[in-house]
Amino acid sequence: MLKCRDVTRLLSEAQERELGMGERLALRAHTLMCSGCRNFGAQLKLLRSAARAYAKGAGERKHD
Repeated sequence: MLKCRDVTRLLSEAQERELGMGERLALRAHTLMCSGCRNFGAQLKLLRSAARAYAKGAGERKHD
């Protein structure tokens, strides 16, 4: 079983690379039981989405 430290690292890495089947299964098993890591994963997704939306909007801004 993964520790929370390992899970948060994997959740961060999953933003940059595709995780292997074993990593995904271990993550899923841990996050089913750990609300802290589930919340961390949700926060990462929200931050990434907000950053992408900002970057997209920054390119559309008109300068006066």
